[in-house]
Amino acid sequence: AGVHAGEIDVIVLATATPDRLLPSTAVDIQAELGATRAAAFDIGAACSGWLYAMTTAEGLIMSGTAETALVIGSEKMSAIVDWKDRSTCVLFGDGAGAVVLQRSKHGKGILSAYMRSDGKLADLLYRPDGGATTPITADVLEKRSHLVKMAGREVFKHAVRSMSDAADRALDGAKLTGSDIDLLIPHQANVRIIEATAKHSGISMDKVYVN
Repeated sequence: AGVHAGEIDVIVLATATPDRLLPSTAVDIQAELGATRAAAFDIGAACSGWLYAMTTAEGLIMSGTAETALVIGSEKMSAIVDWKDRSTCVLFGDGAGAVVLQRSKHGKGILSAYMRSDGKLADLLYRPDGGATTPITADVLEKRSHLVKMAGREVFKHAVRSMSDAADRALDGAKLTGSDIDLLIPHQANVRIIEATAKHSGISMDKVYVN
C-alpha cells in the first residue's frame, strides 16, 4: 500500500481465536510492526468479523478519528475445534488477510454495507464453556465443552435466509441489482449456501468465487 507503520492510526483485528484473552491480539501486532501511534483493538464476530472490522474502520475514517486504518481478519480455528467431532472439525480452517484503508480522494469507496445479528441463535454455533462465566477447569476439559459446537442443519437454514437478505439490502443500499455485479465473494462455509444466495440475487455462478 506504500504505507509505513508510523502512518497507521488504528489497527482493527477481527478474530474469534485470539492468541490470548488479554491484551488484544491487535496490540501484539502493533508492537511487532512498530506502529507506535496506532490505536489497536480486536473485534470478535466469528465468521462476520472481517465485515464488522472493515465497517468499523470505515466509520473511524469518516468521523475523522483516523486517516489510515489497518484491518485484519485472522483465525486459527484448528485450535478450538473438537477433533473427535467429525461433523464440525472438517469444516473449519486457518487463515488470515489484511487491507489498508484510507479516505478516498475521488468520492468512491465502500458503496454500502449491511450488518445484523440475532443473539437468539447463539447456541447454533458456539463454545459453551471456557469464558468468564464458566472458566476452563479439569471438568470442562474432560467434557470438551470449551471447543466449537454446531447444529449444522439449523445453521444452514438460517444462513441461506440471512445471506440472501443481507445481499438484497447491500445491493439496495448501493442502488444496484444482481446483474450489475461482476464478482460475488461469499463466506466459504458451504457451497449449497453459496449457490442459494447467488440464485436469490440473480448472479450466475461463473461470477461467484468458490474455493
